[in-house]
Amino acid sequence: MASSALISDTEPWKELKAHVEDIKKTHLRDLLSDAHRSQSMIVEFDDVLLDYSRQNATLATIDKLFKLAEAANLKQKINRMFAGEHINSTEDRSVLHVALRAPRGTVIQSYGKNVVPDVWKVLDKIQEFSERIRSGSWVGATGKALKDVVAVGIGGSFLGPLFVHTALQTEPEAIQSARGRQLRFLANVDPIDVARNITGLNPETTLVVVVSKTFTTAETMLNARTLREWISAALGPSAVAKHMIAVSTNLTLVEKFGIDPNNAFAFWDWVGGRYSVCSAVGVLPLSLQYGFPIIEKFLKGASSIDQHFYSAPFEKNIPVLLGLLSIWNVSFLGYPARAILPYSQALEKFAPHIQQVSMESNGKGVSIDGVPLPFEAGEIDFGEPGTNGQHSFYQLIHQGRIIPCDFIGVVKSQQPIYLKGEVVSNHDELMSNFFAQPDALAYGKVRFYSGTTIDASAVIQTKEQLQKENVAEHLIPHKTFSGNRPSLSLLLPSLNAYNIGQLLAIYEHRIAVQGFVWGINSFDQWGVELGKSLATQVRKQLHASRTKGEPVQGFNFSTTTLLTRYLEASSDAPSDSQTLLPRI
Repeated sequence: MASSALISDTEPWKELKAHVEDIKKTHLRDLLSDAHRSQSMIVEFDDVLLDYSRQNATLATIDKLFKLAEAANLKQKINRMFAGEHINSTEDRSVLHVALRAPRGTVIQSYGKNVVPDVWKVLDKIQEFSERIRSGSWVGATGKALKDVVAVGIGGSFLGPLFVHTALQTEPEAIQSARGRQLRFLANVDPIDVARNITGLNPETTLVVVVSKTFTTAETMLNARTLREWISAALGPSAVAKHMIAVSTNLTLVEKFGIDPNNAFAFWDWVGGRYSVCSAVGVLPLSLQYGFPIIEKFLKGASSIDQHFYSAPFEKNIPVLLGLLSIWNVSFLGYPARAILPYSQALEKFAPHIQQVSMESNGKGVSIDGVPLPFEAGEIDFGEPGTNGQHSFYQLIHQGRIIPCDFIGVVKSQQPIYLKGEVVSNHDELMSNFFAQPDALAYGKVRFYSGTTIDASAVIQTKEQLQKENVAEHLIPHKTFSGNRPSLSLLLPSLNAYNIGQLLAIYEHRIAVQGFVWGINSFDQWGVELGKSLATQVRKQLHASRTKGEPVQGFNFSTTTLLTRYLEASSDAPSDSQTLLPRI
């Protein structure tokens, strides 16, 4: 396929478009009755099991999707990514987050240089530093051990590490390793977030990790300056060097800020922010909390999936299958959203992280060559752990819009509970819903036999069934469940650091597959920059109005009105000469 061609111009795309009519004539009740089909749609790798038999797809659909992948040169694009070619063409960069978790001794080239030794140089430095902090050999300005860490960053410098931290908080080995320590994340420039993060902390025992590649990110640096003031006010300006460290590539600004450049941890321009959790961005704060050996297991889990993604044939390749199915749902069946439904409270921050990875990566309207797309790309991602979500938005999924669902289950709970006399354990109760909900979405209104199994041949038409159940005629439309709503299920053996790394890498590569096939650049984010530049103009206006009384000008009528009202109503704000920190 020529570089300027659109995937939608290819024959496989057109065949899939025509194939939609065939799929519309089928129902998941019938598709699931085909045992051969269902068996063919279950894939397992490294104890992770994927079941996509509840997708609106036949084996012919999957074959057509593989032909689409071939037309898009998917394998070649995957190879180019792993080879360090500059596939992020708009920024002229490699895309090598896989190098962040590659085993020591692996060769991955970027700019003609093997980057893996540099990665391990930083990892070794993180291990040594985190052990010094955790052992108490590095102490704060007053001689006290640093047991509390506040990581200051935003976007990819926050969401990924927060997801991993939240997932590890209740894991037994991680609990033991983190005993007596705290890790908090300050992202929002809202002063309320600052107040919440420093509440209950003592500057004498707190270490601040400032995460900013350029050390110029507006929100992050204002929050960093705020915590610098918090430390200085309590311990004196000289304490900053003992209580603040950095993850950055701009050592000049790090030193100017007051942080010893020796306490700065590098990462590289081939690491996108939303893919940076496996770099010092995530590994440093997480190692401070849990110890490097546990976080190394997380990296190994991600690396396992990296190798699977790189080498497995497409019919057995979990990220490839997931990516192709998402393309099928979005661009052909017209389902723009996806619900991520982990049946583990430990994964409560997984969907927010994937929101960014997916929507910032694939929220594009032009091809990688700048050609407007004549089809829809990108997905609207949202989610909530089950069973909480069932009592929230599942109504829409069951009887409203069709939203393909990802059900994520875990065989062994991090914190099992067994109550004498209960029919099942707490985790069994949770997982009963994990198994039931996909069938409810697929079949619609069905009869259950012997309390456990669904006999597809026993399914009767909804209206007739409801009538036999003596449901009032006027309630039948309200109690109708049409079914035929697609989902897939991922089953993990447990939720330890290794499994968390696996899950992260599966979704990272799934999103890359979508971008590769759609022909977009999943690794830039120019849309994020526009709002930043406009905010700079507003910031200048607020400063001029606060300090010099200048009227609001240069904005449209709406913004002028809102800014004027804001300035008038907040005229009691302290002047520049005053410092005011949170009072919590």
